[in-house]
Amino acid sequence: MALQISATNPEHPALLLDLPWQLPLEKWPEHRLVPLPRGISRHVVRYARAGSEVVAVKELAERPAVREFELLRDLDRLGIPAVDALAVVTGRTDADGGYLEPVLITRHLRGSMPYRSLFETTMRPATMHRLMDALAVLLVRLHLAGFAWGDCSLSNTLFRRDAGAYAAYLVDAETGELHPRLSDGQRDYDLDLARVNISGELLDLEASGALHPSVDPIAFGTEICARYQSLWGELTRTTVYPAGKHHFIERRIRRLNELGFDVAEMQITHSSTGDSVTFVPKVVDAGHHQRQLLRLTGLDTEENQARRLLNDLESWMATQDDYAPGDRLAARPEVLAHRWVRDVFRPTVRAIPLELRGSMDPAELYHELLEHRWYLSERAQHDIGLDTAVKDYTENVLPKVRATLPEAAVAEAVQEGGTTATGQGA
Repeated sequence: MALQISATNPEHPALLLDLPWQLPLEKWPEHRLVPLPRGISRHVVRYARAGSEVVAVKELAERPAVREFELLRDLDRLGIPAVDALAVVTGRTDADGGYLEPVLITRHLRGSMPYRSLFETTMRPATMHRLMDALAVLLVRLHLAGFAWGDCSLSNTLFRRDAGAYAAYLVDAETGELHPRLSDGQRDYDLDLARVNISGELLDLEASGALHPSVDPIAFGTEICARYQSLWGELTRTTVYPAGKHHFIERRIRRLNELGFDVAEMQITHSSTGDSVTFVPKVVDAGHHQRQLLRLTGLDTEENQARRLLNDLESWMATQDDYAPGDRLAARPEVLAHRWVRDVFRPTVRAIPLELRGSMDPAELYHELLEHRWYLSERAQHDIGLDTAVKDYTENVLPKVRATLPEAAVAEAVQEGGTTATGQGA
């Protein structure tokens, strides 16, 4: 049988032809291979260089190879973080014409490492918890797409930092199944497999002396299940709000923040029954919000201020679908962020009389106004809007703060929770 390379891109076969397909994968010469960390696998897996690409090559039977190839392509179409499937190579024979197993070829995810290899290093427990949060996000996204993994483990997951965010990627879909929707039983079974596999690998690392002594393998495996359940519940519960009650959306964002997650994407769909909101979570590194806000708007703030302003910016951007229809440039995040600064942020801050805001930082003042709007909207059970919040804040909050404190302490008091002057928490 002649060698056949079934690829996703017409250019890939030419790149792959130069690899030594006449040799079993475990006997490929060292000069062909790239020394990258690998997780535990039931198959022979090697990293090799193909032209300018680094590819992962896995030997397995033809039927599961083709099936996994198609599943990875399906996940790519669904926008799920997973490695890119490049090709399946069949018809391999050795120099004597003997049968060699087919291989599945995927593109190596640049800058990534298997989760297992990360736990083999000296890593702070706090960082480990954020890594597991990222894995919980991946599991939730897979299940929302109807994908039952069937073999989630530290070895089958890649980790990569992406612009300050922690991201987990699926690397092995051999046991996966794609359905229109997963039942609760399918999700629970998949999650229980993940718990057993993760705890088992951590016990293995503990036995070898590679695991941080403060990490309990059993508790850690159980924790990812708890994090998954919290995130799943927050993302999948009913998300249709009465028209005009956008403070409900902010409440949902706050709850995700309290769980330790941030909103990567938000979509608002308008209908006659209300506004349907969809969130995509992410796990971020320290200082991520500062860097992102500075990049988008030029505003240099503290981290908590940046998180709050970005949430407001994201909510505002989600309502701008009808702006400049068909103009892709006008819909770019950088362009919309500039409009938000020009049309929302600056006019709101300037609406506060200069003698009242004094030396308050504009970002902190805007943050306080958002908090005040949130409090008033919750009390009124509808979104009161920024203009009303600014008016009430100017008339009822700042004068009381200034009347009870020396001039030098006014800005500091407001920044540390000036909204307590009206009885609500900052």
